[in-house]
Amino acid sequence: MGAFRRQVSGPRIGAAPVRFAWTVATLFVVESLILALAIWPAAVFFQWHLRWDISPWMVRGVLLSAATVPAYLIFASLLMMLSALACRLLGWRPEADQTMRIADLDWPLLNWARYSAVSHVVRLLAGHALRGTPLWTWYLRLDGARIGRNVWVNSLGVTDHCLLTFGDDVVVGAGAHLSGHTAERGAIRTAAIELGRGTTIGLNSIVGIGVTTGPNCQVGALSYVPKHSRLDGGAVYAGVPVKPLRAAAP
Repeated sequence: MGAFRRQVSGPRIGAAPVRFAWTVATLFVVESLILALAIWPAAVFFQWHLRWDISPWMVRGVLLSAATVPAYLIFASLLMMLSALACRLLGWRPEADQTMRIADLDWPLLNWARYSAVSHVVRLLAGHALRGTPLWTWYLRLDGARIGRNVWVNSLGVTDHCLLTFGDDVVVGAGAHLSGHTAERGAIRTAAIELGRGTTIGLNSIVGIGVTTGPNCQVGALSYVPKHSRLDGGAVYAGVPVKPLRAAAP
């Protein structure tokens, strides 16, 4: 009788698939609203220029073409602001020192996934044009990064912003990768990264999770800093993995 009941009722749907479906649905709704709210003012601005009755047509065409630049800046600024605020309000943020098994699809992992997806859209639609500018630094700070003054981030490989702390005068070169997470043995592991005042990360270098650098530390181009490394202030490092080329002054 018990076997017959199981056959009639069919297999139960586990909690993990339900959580995954809810994650995808909420991400779709929230991201659609963010894009709609970011595009609307830019579209109104551009439409206002279309109403201008200017002749000859070549002058009007030039003015309309020029209007695309401020329209894009309006869209990109709103996209960055709304994306960061949405993640804050909804709690879609990774936490440090977590080990999240991918197969479990628990809420901490799904919140990190939604946070990463929203940030990826910003990098795709705004980051390529605005990286290395004060606007990009402003977005990273709004998205949770603790950033000092005169910080320049010229890379789209900087992720998990709320796990990052940059002191004053930090420079991150183009193509550098700094991430607060790593995938290991079927799990996502997180740890904070802290770059001390005046730290420079060279072009296309990779900085692992849990890395801390002292003040005025320099990491050369195409270098790899293993996870949980502690780099001395005032020293110069390079290589795969990094080794000190010049030790810090005593």
